Amino acid sequence: MDIYLDNSATTKPYKEVVDKMICALTTDYANPSSLHRKGIEVEKNIKAIRQDIARSIGAKEKEIYFTSGGTESNNTVIRGVANLHKKRKNHIITTNIEHPSVLNTLKDLESDGFEVTYLKVDETGKINLEEFKSALRPTTCLVTIMHVNNEIGSIQPIDKIGKYLKSLDEKVYLHVDAVQSYTKINFRPSRYNIDFMSVSSHKFHGPKGIGFMYVKENNRLKPLLTGGGQEIGIRSGTENVPGIYGLGEAIRIINKDLDKNIEKINNLKNLLKNEIAKNIENIKVNSPEDGVCHILNVSFVGIKGEVLLHYLEQKGIYVSTGSACSSKKKGSHVLNAIGLNPNEIEGAIRFSLSDMNTEEDMLETINVLKESINDLRMIIGKR
Repeated sequence: MDIYLDNSATTKPYKEVVDKMICALTTDYANPSSLHRKGIEVEKNIKAIRQDIARSIGAKEKEIYFTSGGTESNNTVIRGVANLHKKRKNHIITTNIEHPSVLNTLKDLESDGFEVTYLKVDETGKINLEEFKSALRPTTCLVTIMHVNNEIGSIQPIDKIGKYLKSLDEKVYLHVDAVQSYTKINFRPSRYNIDFMSVSSHKFHGPKGIGFMYVKENNRLKPLLTGGGQEIGIRSGTENVPGIYGLGEAIRIINKDLDKNIEKINNLKNLLKNEIAKNIENIKVNSPEDGVCHILNVSFVGIKGEVLLHYLEQKGIYVSTGSACSSKKKGSHVLNAIGLNPNEIEGAIRFSLSDMNTEEDMLETINVLKESINDLRMIIGKR
């Protein structure tokens, strides 16, 4: 039986999610912009899903916009805010451990005349709040910082960042990439003074290719896509009805017992971490003690992470060496940023859990991991 521990890359959709998507493809297939009964029925269902999403984060229905996922949401917000303010404000603040959809977008904006400050992080993957405050300028238009890092699970102090920005005389917008924190941390963007937030469905048992943006009421964005004016003109294009149906069902299921789910996943992560530390020598835990519930990054020193990944894969255990969006590239900008040496970076494995995992999964993973590490260290002559 397979044990899937790559849930930060993507999750297995709930069966009910798949059923809802099939319904959208076979029964509710009409265009929600159509004026006939079938179109109006789909439009009503989408409205109800939008309301459910808003309720899950304590927002208003009109603050929720459907997108294709995290990358599009991040691009829409960053470019949208930048393009609106570039004549007067051309400075953006971020961190050096953001997702590529943020870092590459900002690099592109730098070539267009924007200035970007990349805040460094400490060994736990967190920024220094005083350095953040010092980085602000009169020309700063946007702060874009991920809530939870996708490789090591560090949690940025978004609440304190938002509170400080709120105290300023001049408005500076706060955008949060919440792709790894939505449904893993129970929070409300309005309480954190978040202006924009990005979420992706496939990280919490919904379908790929769908997500949403939270855009605080009265905030303006210059749209990336223009056309038929869907999503109040922010994101034109015929709605991805199967995706929206699946997203809505995933949110309905996971928010039934959200706090209980978070506690369960955190307990499983701690079990895995403690058993690894107890049973395997020469390791380094890269995830901070106060990290998110579902991500555990560990370096098995002297072992190549990619070799271990495939060794585990042969035995039915699926992990990753880092972000799925950058794992094929050399090294990890995140592990470099927290000060790991080349051997520690080379031996890093990310275990990422979901509510579908069990205690039995963790214990079996430990047994296979212990055996695999012993085999590999024997082969390379290191124990």
